[in-house]
Amino acid sequence: PGDVTAPSSLTAAVNGCDAVVHLVGIIRETRGRSFHRVHLHGTRNVIEACRQAGVQRLIHMSALGARDRAASRYHRSKWQAEQLVRASGLAATILRPSIIFGAGDAFLPMLRGLVTGPPAIPIVGDGMSLLQPIAIEDVVSCFGGALRRGDTAGHTYELCGPATFGFEQLVDLVAEAVAVEKPKVHLPVWFMRPVTAVLSRLSSRFPLTSDQLTMLLEDNCCDISDMV
Repeated sequence: PGDVTAPSSLTAAVNGCDAVVHLVGIIRETRGRSFHRVHLHGTRNVIEACRQAGVQRLIHMSALGARDRAASRYHRSKWQAEQLVRASGLAATILRPSIIFGAGDAFLPMLRGLVTGPPAIPIVGDGMSLLQPIAIEDVVSCFGGALRRGDTAGHTYELCGPATFGFEQLVDLVAEAVAVEKPKVHLPVWFMRPVTAVLSRLSSRFPLTSDQLTMLLEDNCCDISDMV
């Protein structure tokens, strides 16, 4: 056990390891857990623990959409963490998964809540943003493959599933799976931005933050040819 925001806890966790797989990340900020503290400082602490323990191999989980000057603070912090990894001098591989689904995921339960909760199913905007979700089993397989293959060091790989869906299409599939038939209502983005900003601050139970809303309106797809 260790805490990426507590460097002293990482020393014993990393000591004696041949490689480190760094998966720690948050999708929603809370008091004391900011993107900057967890993604940036946490990654810096992991890198320093690797150096102190003499661990040369690092597999780092970033996120599809991570880029400089991204609209979302989540993606910007993921990009900044990537830059630390690239400058670390370690034999590092960076993997950028799309939305992950499977046991323990948060995305499908969120969609199920949209479908089963309100009297009408809310869709933000036109619902046409494209997503390419990937199964947790495939993500694990890619991480294992990157760890086994030394020639992946120094490279960045984007991870997506085999099929692309519009957001509203995914909502329809979830509704069909849980046998729910309800009308849908499209909520204008200009209306949802201030509503989300206020309600997400008032209650952690509100399903979206302003950052998540920004990402939800972006396409999140990739070419999977490098995965095989």
